[in-house]
Amino acid sequence: MKRTTVLKSAAVLGALSLTLAACGGSSETAASSAAPAASSAAPSAAASEAAVTAACKIGTMLPQTGNLAFLGPPEFAGVDLAVAQINAAGGVLGSPLENLTGDSGDTSTDIASQTADSHIAAGVSAIIGAASSGVSLTVIDKITGAGVIHFSPANTSPTLSDYADNGLYFRTAPSDLFQGAVLGSLMLDAGVEKAGILAMDDSYGTGLADALDVNFTAGGGTVTAKVIYNPQAAEFSAEVGKLKASKPGAIAVIGFEESVKIVQELIKQGIGPDTVPLYLVDGNLSQEAFADLPKGIMIGTKGTLPGVAASAQLQGELLTVNPDLTEFPYAAEAYDAVNLIALGMEVAQSCDGAAIAAALQGVSKDGENCTDFASCKALLDAGTDINYEGQAGPVEFADNGDPSIATMGVYEYEANDKYVPRLDEFVTGTVPTS
Repeated sequence: MKRTTVLKSAAVLGALSLTLAACGGSSETAASSAAPAASSAAPSAAASEAAVTAACKIGTMLPQTGNLAFLGPPEFAGVDLAVAQINAAGGVLGSPLENLTGDSGDTSTDIASQTADSHIAAGVSAIIGAASSGVSLTVIDKITGAGVIHFSPANTSPTLSDYADNGLYFRTAPSDLFQGAVLGSLMLDAGVEKAGILAMDDSYGTGLADALDVNFTAGGGTVTAKVIYNPQAAEFSAEVGKLKASKPGAIAVIGFEESVKIVQELIKQGIGPDTVPLYLVDGNLSQEAFADLPKGIMIGTKGTLPGVAASAQLQGELLTVNPDLTEFPYAAEAYDAVNLIALGMEVAQSCDGAAIAAALQGVSKDGENCTDFASCKALLDAGTDINYEGQAGPVEFADNGDPSIATMGVYEYEANDKYVPRLDEFVTGTVPTS
């Protein structure tokens, strides 16, 4: 899409002239990564154009705490890397892009709502997060109702595909209709005929469990039991016992950090991954979480994770932002989200959420390929349509803000109890809509 001039509302212009708080990491007080530029734009009539001279702002709402906190570091690093590169290339609309930091917590807290309130009050154009679909569903009305873009790098629940979001919800991770299809095929291709499913009771867990059930069954498999559990439970002996009684030939666990307790219980009841093949998903695939299990017991366990494997170059750049990173799930999706938003700002010539949202489809397809903000902006400056090709793979937003094509990675645990990509099993294709 080429750059156009889009009207900004007086209300947004006023919000953009606010002075930002000093840096800090609290979810209560948003933190800025760049100094604000002074605003000289004046409100204009509805039919006139508005110049943008104040810095546009985004805010993160990603897990610093809660049951997906292990996903926070790579996602924050992806955002911070993108913002640094954007500002090194001259910023957005001539000013540094402001980045306000915030926590999402999980569904057991009100942290996400507090973060959303703080960011909205600060005048952000977009909020990046949450990682958890369940958390996003608690704040999507608040965010989009304020005219702010709600953009997640990791939400996968199908519930969000047709949510009434005023055209302001986007994500760079595909719906779990795609992950369920790939995981079902992965199990069938391995010769699994009977599978048991353990899934957490929220929109993510039940949505992915249903997608896996449908696809595995359609391929000729039998789901022996689909056990939905409370992720806040202290222990899972009854749920695992019910699954064991169904005599599955393989087990899929769909959950978050509580998956460690579940795998421990599987081992205790004699159906651990050394006995019955185990399959994990994006919410629990981890390099560190299973470290205390018996050595080597995870060998052969496979899992699915949206996106292409992070390139060596991207990993190196992310490590300059956070040298403590040991894994990179959803870092690329977070990086892509920031770049897409910034390019939408450039095309719209505006910090207004609705104007940026209207530009996002265009920058994700039907133009000359580019892979970072600097190269894409150079094309826009030359009057060329662009197609942002992300670090996580192609995006191409559908009308509902979902990626219409995506890549699903397949990973396997090896002898060192670390997972590695099985590149020959990665799948790129059209994301199902039903």
